Amino acid sequence: MAKQYGFYVDTKHCTGCKACMNACKDRQNLPAGTKFRKVYEFAGGSWQNADTAAYKPDVFAFYSSMACNQCDAPACLEICPGKVYSKRESDGVVTFNPSTCISCFACREVCPYTAPSYNYEKGHMTKCVMCTDEGSADGVPSPACVKACPSRALDFGEISALKAKYGNVQSISPFPATTKPNIVFNAHKDADGGVNPVNLEEV
Repeated sequence: MAKQYGFYVDTKHCTGCKACMNACKDRQNLPAGTKFRKVYEFAGGSWQNADTAAYKPDVFAFYSSMACNQCDAPACLEICPGKVYSKRESDGVVTFNPSTCISCFACREVCPYTAPSYNYEKGHMTKCVMCTDEGSADGVPSPACVKACPSRALDFGEISALKAKYGNVQSISPFPATTKPNIVFNAHKDADGGVNPVNLEEV
């Protein structure tokens, strides 16, 4: 493979503002209900009885922006009966051919990140392709989500360069790395080591 693009997500500094999600929807002109990028809230903890006179909280909350991670072993590609998905050799992006989509939703159900999103106006599944469908002067994509993030909690580039710059944390609970995703996290202190949040919701 010539190169492999990926994303970096900083869950320590993501504020859950959804600017990335809205910039993506605007860039792709997506209808209501169709999202290529989603923002998740993680929350957990409780009030602990520290002693007989007081309670001590250990509650936490943080956010993570998530899109298709252009996996090296894409679950969507393996399960799709219409052979909609393929992994492009030139940049590692998992592309899709909507003409063969039978709207079975199997790809979304099996994806650990629920990345495929159904477009009810077009009548087929769609997904993030890292804005590679938009030309650029130097040939390097410039994803709208990354440009829109006010906290600089997102970055994009070749996954090898992102790992060299940010480290090699490729999963946070409850998002596994079983499909070999091309993503790097800066994990919030309550996200590393397999913390299981009691609340996970798309906001």
